[in-house]
Amino acid sequence: MKHLVMLGAGHAHVHMLSTLASHPLAGVQITLVAPYPRQLYSGMAPGFVAGHYKLEDCAIHLAPLLAHSGVQWLQHSAVGLDADARMLTLDDGSTLSFDVLSVNTGAVQDRQKIEEMMPGARQHALFVRPIESFGALWPQVVDLAHDQPLRAAVIGGGTAGIELACAVGFRLKGSSVTLVAGDAPVAASFSQGVQRRITQALRQRHITVIQERATGVSATEVQLGNGTQLACDVPIVAVGAQSPGWLQDSGLALDSQGCIAVDAFQRSTSHPQIFATGDVSTRVDRDLARSGANAVQAGVPLANNLRAVLTGVAPRPFTPQVKTLNLLACGDKYAIASWGSWSAEGRWVWWLKDRIDRSFVRKYRQSAPD
Repeated sequence: MKHLVMLGAGHAHVHMLSTLASHPLAGVQITLVAPYPRQLYSGMAPGFVAGHYKLEDCAIHLAPLLAHSGVQWLQHSAVGLDADARMLTLDDGSTLSFDVLSVNTGAVQDRQKIEEMMPGARQHALFVRPIESFGALWPQVVDLAHDQPLRAAVIGGGTAGIELACAVGFRLKGSSVTLVAGDAPVAASFSQGVQRRITQALRQRHITVIQERATGVSATEVQLGNGTQLACDVPIVAVGAQSPGWLQDSGLALDSQGCIAVDAFQRSTSHPQIFATGDVSTRVDRDLARSGANAVQAGVPLANNLRAVLTGVAPRPFTPQVKTLNLLACGDKYAIASWGSWSAEGRWVWWLKDRIDRSFVRKYRQSAPD
């Protein structure tokens, strides 16, 4: 019997789990390693911060998907991988051998690396990853804002930072919000037209943008790269996600950012028995997960290729779309859409994003067997 280990409960693995009860893999033992009993959809996190969703609205529970699937769930995280020995080390010190490994852990924020860049961040800042932890702490910030206006600083000028800054500004009425965007222009990965829309949206929502790096965090301020201090009660770290630290000594071929290098079949270029997709790999555009419809795009081919290699069938190549639909929430049920060089904005874009995101979560709730 072959042993498939699914590491992480990202969007691709959620899709795989949804198929196993009705289409089991004969002769295959499957183990899911995931630290939480539910998957919180990151695309809806800004809506949760803004107060449009409850945290439960963003959740896909694993138990219904696991029922009748034959999958064993281990509530742990990985801390080590020996790719040559096909051995995974878990956070309780135990080890898990595999014949095929699929990695879909999602984005992480390496607290040690961030602490080195911004001393004091681990003690004083809110980290947006993991979303479970952030989701538990955010209501406490909202309660504080009921008593007095707060000075919030969102650190990170990417999509996550922009959406969170708008969401925080909308939710914390009367509080001030500053986006500490770093050295690069705000929303640098978007076209100039979209950048102009985003800049205008931030200005209209009275979000102050500081084009400086954060170099330190204390209980009352954020230190900036130019030597000045920004008064701050609530620092929120939304800098770009990093690859898991345990990949460094895994023996896998990695790219320049430490992510798993994969081929057109979503397999490791150095160890073909290991698959990877999402933020932890190089193949899939990081923005694919910006909407539920795009997230499924990578999940279906991965599930099909895992089934193929475990049953002795040749896998099929996966080619991501050149253009993906990006929907950026602006806090107040208003959003900006972009598709290549085309862009638009308005409340109808928020309606579209809300519809897509809710449909994505509902799809995997409804696909769970009774």
